[in-house]
Amino acid sequence: MHEELLRLLREGMPDPAPTVFDESLGFMPLGVDQDGEVGVVTFLSRSPFDPASLFIEGTTFHRRNGEWMELGGGGGSAPEEPLARRTAGELGGHLVRYGTSKSVRNADRLLPWGAKWVSQARLRVSAETTHMRVGRRAMEIPAHGHVVIVWGARRAPIVEALAEDGSTLASLDLGHAVGPLRSTA
Repeated sequence: MHEELLRLLREGMPDPAPTVFDESLGFMPLGVDQDGEVGVVTFLSRSPFDPASLFIEGTTFHRRNGEWMELGGGGGSAPEEPLARRTAGELGGHLVRYGTSKSVRNADRLLPWGAKWVSQARLRVSAETTHMRVGRRAMEIPAHGHVVIVWGARRAPIVEALAEDGSTLASLDLGHAVGPLRSTA
């Protein structure tokens, strides 16, 4: 699976993105994001705790000397019918954060201070949202509505859900670890 994650980082998501979980592969890529020298890949797989359940995991990477180095990640149980796109009313908002994690990217430093982090957030995006803006970056929304965002800066980005006409439906500050996980309109 490690080689497949590296391939996805180098080449991006297949076009069109998969919409059905393939049992023979054992996992399905959900999303890829890169921001400078950091990247993340999310995928759907069988739960390591309960093979009857699905699990969504995000793995972070740091590019060093032109090579992607895996840092770590995190995951959790997938919602029921994880590949079904939901409306804002069904989700409870246009942007719903359901997972985050942070990995240190300079663990080999000699002193404990000065840690540099790679952060990721996993979101479900409403069916009304056609694309997103993450800081200055534009992102398309896959058919299943799962999006992953990565950043290496200290300050987390603001994410905006955009309608087809470009109007802002909602925004979400990924730096707010405490408080509502749903977007504000």
